[in-house]
Amino acid sequence: MITLEAGTQIHYPVLLEVWESSVRATHDFLQEQDIQALRPLLLHAYFPVLTIKIARFSCDDSILGFIGVSEKRIEMLFVRAELRGKGIGKLLLRHAINELGADELDVNEQNPQAVNFYKKNGFFTVGRSEVDGQGRPYPLLHMKLSNT
Repeated sequence: MITLEAGTQIHYPVLLEVWESSVRATHDFLQEQDIQALRPLLLHAYFPVLTIKIARFSCDDSILGFIGVSEKRIEMLFVRAELRGKGIGKLLLRHAINELGADELDVNEQNPQAVNFYKKNGFFTVGRSEVDGQGRPYPLLHMKLSNT
């Protein structure tokens, strides 16, 4: 059984492992130096300002994935690479929508799996940026949850 709970600073090292596992499986457009540059930002700038929910196996407490939300915006959703496609991301996404009121997000255009995941879960594209949040040449799609 999978349970959801609040993520805290004590979880950050494991969340970083989950993030890297997921990024290496889905973000093949990133360079190694991009991944290395993001690690300290996640730990010291991004995680601390987000409401984080983690998904765990209740039998062994292992962390399977997590979602980070700021106000009504999903800032990150990552699932361990070997567990993708098993409903964990959808569980976290539904929680963020239903319990945290999340209804918008940005997703890397070069990550078609994530784009399709969000579309299947009711999001549609409302805009596009040529660069990511750090100003790097990785286009973002701005998505909003459909009201229907």
